[in-house]
Parts: sequence; C-alpha cells; structure tokens
Amino acid sequence: QVFPSQDPLDRADFNAVEYINALFPTEQSLANIDEVVNKIRLKIRRLDDNIRTVVRGQTNVGQDGRQALEEAQKAIQQLFGKIKDIKDKAEKSEQMVKEITRDIKQLDHAKRHLTTSITTLNHLHMLAGGVDSLEAMTRRRQYGEVANLLQGVVNVLEHFNKYMGIPQIRQLSERVKAAQSELGQQILADFEEAFPSQGTKRTGGPSNVLRDACLVANVLDPRIKQEIIKKFIKQHLSEYLVLFQENQDVAWLDKIDRRYAWIKRQLVDYEEKYGRMFPAEWCMTERIAVEFCHVTRAELSKIMRTRAKEIEVKLLLFAIQRTTNFEGLLAKRFSGCTLADGTVKKPEVPPPSTNPFLEDETGAETDEIVMEKSDTDKPKKPKVPDNPFHGIVSKCFEPHLYVYIESQDKNLGELIDRFVADFKAQGPPKPNVDEGGAVLPSCADLFVYYKKCMVQCSQLSTGEPMIALTTIFQKYLREYAWKILSGNLPKTTSSSGGLTITSLLKEKEGSEVAKFTLEELCLICSILSTAEYCLATTQQLEEKLKEKVDASLMERINLTGEMDTFSIVISNSIQLLVQDLDAACDPALTAMSKMQWQNVEHVGDQSPYVTSVILHIKQNVPIIRDNLASTRKYFTQFCIKFANSFIPKFINHLFKCKPISMVGAEQLLLDTHSLKMVLLDLPSIGSQVVRKAPASYTKIVVKGMTRAEMILKVVMAPHEPPVVFVDNYIKLLADCSTDTFQKILDMKGLKRSEQSSMLDLFRLRLPAPPPGGDGSLSLSAPTPEQESSRIRKLEKLIKKRL
Repeated sequence: QVFPSQDPLDRADFNAVEYINALFPTEQSLANIDEVVNKIRLKIRRLDDNIRTVVRGQTNVGQDGRQALEEAQKAIQQLFGKIKDIKDKAEKSEQMVKEITRDIKQLDHAKRHLTTSITTLNHLHMLAGGVDSLEAMTRRRQYGEVANLLQGVVNVLEHFNKYMGIPQIRQLSERVKAAQSELGQQILADFEEAFPSQGTKRTGGPSNVLRDACLVANVLDPRIKQEIIKKFIKQHLSEYLVLFQENQDVAWLDKIDRRYAWIKRQLVDYEEKYGRMFPAEWCMTERIAVEFCHVTRAELSKIMRTRAKEIEVKLLLFAIQRTTNFEGLLAKRFSGCTLADGTVKKPEVPPPSTNPFLEDETGAETDEIVMEKSDTDKPKKPKVPDNPFHGIVSKCFEPHLYVYIESQDKNLGELIDRFVADFKAQGPPKPNVDEGGAVLPSCADLFVYYKKCMVQCSQLSTGEPMIALTTIFQKYLREYAWKILSGNLPKTTSSSGGLTITSLLKEKEGSEVAKFTLEELCLICSILSTAEYCLATTQQLEEKLKEKVDASLMERINLTGEMDTFSIVISNSIQLLVQDLDAACDPALTAMSKMQWQNVEHVGDQSPYVTSVILHIKQNVPIIRDNLASTRKYFTQFCIKFANSFIPKFINHLFKCKPISMVGAEQLLLDTHSLKMVLLDLPSIGSQVVRKAPASYTKIVVKGMTRAEMILKVVMAPHEPPVVFVDNYIKLLADCSTDTFQKILDMKGLKRSEQSSMLDLFRLRLPAPPPGGDGSLSLSAPTPEQESSRIRKLEKLIKKRL
C-alpha cells in the first residue's frame, strides 16, 4: 500500500508454482533456465544491498534524533528560566506601583466621601429650611412662593429616600407630607369660601391668591386638583340646573336653543372673569362645556321619557339639528382632550371606498343632495368625521328615533302616492327618441329623498335606527317597482310568451293584431331605463348604508331582493317589446302558411309576407333602439329574445306550407334567405351608424335560419331512391325525431303508403343513440311542432266554448 508495485513478487497472494509456470510455460523454455536463475540471483543481491543501506541509515538517524532532543531540552530549560525572571520582575513592579498609588487612592475615596457629605448636608440644610419656610408660607397663604418652594422641597426629599431610617430625616419627610395635606385642605377651603356651593349667587371671584393656589394644586395630590375642578364646575352650572328644571317651560325641546345660548354666555363670562385664574393646561373652558353636555343629555333624557307622547317629528328634528350644530361648534372651539375618560366614543374613520353614491355630507342638514345618473361614474372619497363631540348630547335622542322612522314611513307612502297621481295626471312621457329613452323623474326624486333620510339618520344614530330605516327603504323600493313601473306597463291580453289569445282568435278572422302605439313603445323603454337606473342606484344605496351603519350590523343590510324586483321589471319590459313585434309579424307568417305553394310556377322577388315582416321590423326596432341607447345591453337582450321567439315560429309556419312544389320550395328558400339577412342586420337596421351585431346574437340567427334552409333543401331533394333521401335528411338536419321527418314528407306531398315505407326506412337508418341518451335530439325541450300542437288544441277549446 505504501509503495505500489507491479512486480509479481510483491503481491500479497504470491504463488511460487504459478510464477515458475509463467517463466517456463513450455519445455522448450527450459533451455534458458540458467539465464533466468542468474537474473534472479542478481535481483536478490541488489535487494540485500538496499536492505543493508537502509539498516545502516536508520542507525545513524536514531543517534542524530537523540542529540537533537537533548538540545531542545536544554533550550526549553533556558526559556523557562527567562520567563520566571520576567514574572518575578513584573510582581516587583506591581508591588511598587501599589505602594506608590496607595496614598492616592485613599485621597480619592476621601474626596468622594467628602463631596457626598457636603452635598447631602447642603440638601439637608435646604430641606430643613424649605420645610420651615413652607410651613410659615402656608400659614400666611403665600401660595405664589409656596408653589415653587414645594416643588423644590419634594425634589430634594427624593434624594433622602435611602436615608429614611434616620429619625431626623423621617421626621422631615413627615412634616413635608403634613404640609402638603394642610395645603390641600386650606386651598379647598379657600375655594369653598370664594365659590360657595349653596345658592346661585356667587359671593366670591377671581383673585391672585386663588390663581397661585391653583399652581400649588398642580404639585399636590391630583385628587386636590380634581376636587377643585369638580366643585368649581358644579357651582358654575348650579344656575343652569335651576333655570332649566324639568317643570320649567324653557326645559322642553322647542326651546332647546336657550340651553345652548346660556352655556355660550357662561363660557364668555368665564373667559372674562376667571380665564386667568386657572392654568391653561387645566382646559377649564372645555371641562365646563363637557360637563354641561353630560348634564344636558341626562336632563333631556329624563324629560323626554316623561313627555314621550308630546314628541313630534318636526320638534325632534329641530332639537337634533340644533344639538348637532352645537356639537359642531364645540369641535371647532375645543380639541376634545378632556374626553379621554372614554365617556364619548370618537367616531371611527371609515375605510376608503369607490362607492359612486358618495357626496360631500358635511353640513348635510342644509345641503341639497342631488344624485344624477351621470354622477354614478365619478367615485368620490368620503370626508373623515373629525368631531370628537359627536353624540355627546344628541345620543339622548336615539331611543325616540322611532318617531322619525314612522314619519319617514308615512312621508314615503305619500311620496309614492303622489308619483302615481302625477303619472296618471301627466300621462306617459312624450316620445323623444333623441334623448335615448328618458328616465322617469320620479325615481331621481325618490333616491334624493332616500339620501337625505340616510344622511340625517346616520347623524342621529348608526345603530338599530339605521336598520329600521333600511327596512322602510326596502318596502318603498318594492312599491315603486310595482306601482310606478310595473303598474304602468301597457297591458296585454296574455303575459306569456308566444301568441296571445287575442291574436289566436284574430288570426283565424284574417284581421290585423293590435300593436303598441309609438307612445306605448316609448313608455315601455322609459320604464326599462328607469328600472335599470334604479337597479344600479339601489346597489350603490346598499353599499352606502353598509358604510354608515355600525360594523356589527352590516350583515343585516341586504337589498338583493329589491334589486331582483327591478330585474324582473326589466325582463317584463323586454318581453313586452318582443311580444309586440312578434305579434305584429304573425299575420304575415299566417299568410305564408296559407299560400298555395304547389301552384307557384316561377321564382321571383321576395314574397309579400316577407316584405310585411321587414316593414314591421323597420317600424319597431329603430324606435326601441333609439329609446334604449343609454342601456345598450338590454337592447341586445331584446334582439336575442326576439330571434329566439321568431325563428321557431317561422319554422313552425314553414311546416304548415304543404304540399310544396320544387319551384315553391325554391321561392321559400329565397324568402328564408331574405329574412335571415334582415335578422342579421336587425340590431342596426334603419340606423345611420352601422355597427357589427353582437356575436351571441349572430350565432342564434345563423343557427336557427340555417335549420330553416336545411328543411327546404331536404324538401327540394328527390325522394327516389328512398335510401339516399333518408341519408340526406339525417345528414342535413341531424334530427332523429320521426315527427319532424313526418312533416317533411307532408311538405313533399307524398301519399300515406309512401310515407309509411319511408318512415320504416328512416327508423332503420337512424344512427345508434349515444350511451345514456334517448336517441332523440329534440326531446330535451318542446319543439316548435309540439308547441304548435298545443296551440291548436287551445284554439279548438276556445272555439268550442265560444
């Protein structure tokens, strides 16, 4: 491992026999055995020489190593001796330094003790002299000097806290405490003498002595200061409690202004007479105002409980308005620093919102709030309420806000009745398509009133009254939707989709179906636009109410039901427009089904019934589009619903055209293509600005009218051979219904015997139904043919009863 070698003799598993066999593999190789033996002997001799040299070398190395070790030991002994000498010299040097500095340390300690002693003696002298002076000045009521001296004595006394075990120091400390107690009692007595609590007449007044006494009270126990403030404010407001007793006429809500006028006069009087007597940091003016608010709230609560039946909404709102004005005045005059006791909760800052319902609501009791539809796209940030005095008095009105809520319920009911009466008196809005469909002005008036109520109520309370007001909002939103919007939609004989009963009867008589007038179409579009505006504004109203109400009550505000109601009005309006245009096209489709298509001899221009359908579309659609210009998405819905109604009806009447000749089928195919082009152009028909129809609408038209074209192409195809005809039918229509196939055969005019064999072949050629399917593509929903069958049954029943 130490000396790697490729020599076989150095291997650990050396085998002599194998080695010899390797040297002499054959008998012929034994001829040079002497040469091999000589090489091995030479190698052995070299190895012996190497071993001898190594052994001799090791002998000399051991002797050299012992000599080197001895020299190293001698060097270590010398080094150890030198280190010991250095250590001894260092100890001698340290001892010498200690001897030199011993006297200096004693001098330092003596100086430090002497300085401490002198300082302590000075403090003791100051403390003893200060206590004597403090007692003497207290007896002479020299409060100006006492204020500064007392603070100094207290500061000096703090240095003797660790010396309280000394009787003389403890005695001085007790004298200081006694002097502080005597000062407190003496100052309270002086204030009691200057401002007696009995009676309403003030016999005392401001003086320099009392002003200095207040400075002393700042240094004394805080309870002394609080007692002085409490007694002074109580004495200052004693006249108020007498003048506005519960049995006095001025105590009622109609004269609430006099309360606030009285405190304003008192505050001015205080500033003139006593403004300099109390330190500025006591905020006495604000304390008087805050205590007045607490007393007023308690007194108003008590008198309103006693005379609750006399509270009217106008009186309540008057009192609340004057009170909130006064609270706003306090916020402008004072900082609210004395409200830290938590008696009044500062308003929370609402989170930033992008609600477009927001407006500047500062001073909302006098501001006119207008919510125009154009403003709903301009989000405004709410102002942060910064009045710490909000609710300090007006909180007492909250238990009586049910009067306000009931009043708003009554007012909104009268407002809805006035809207109904105005609509009946003024009639439907005049057609004015240039404005894109006018929103009824009553909806803006309703939401303006809602906004005023919401702002007013939020100033009074953000708790349960807001929930009660929300309930009233919900009630009259529903009433507006049904009485003003749904109640004024033009009436039809039947509100269901498809043909009406009247149209069924008149269809047989060949008379025209009654259509909505231009005024009625504009009215429907106006109601639709109004419902759309109400839907969007109701959503904004819900967001605003959630911002105004307390966070714990936010989940109880939900106007989803009212928004669904306006969505229903929108859906009904669109359905009326679709029914009107659909019914206008019915006579033309009936005329198509009654034509003798087997007698058509040549293909010409489009048939008269197509011209009639196009005429009705060009008359109605531009009016509807112009009146719904501001609500484009609902015009798109109208187009989609009309296509979904007209195309199945057209296919249903197409099946009634039987029998059809080859030329007649070609004419029908031409007519179908014309109708398809008109329907594809329907969203922009009659418009100077051509817009591309929505993809969702185009897909419906292409799919439905392509089916009609495929039906006609199947009718045009020869029925011989039958197998080819059946396969073409399945390929073109992909309809596995036997009823549809039966109608195709009827359109071709085949005999019953031919139809029977065709039907049997059709059933055999039908592709296998997919797993889990019923094998029919038309059973998932009623087909136009099934719907037609139901209508025929209804028609027969009506004729029978008539």
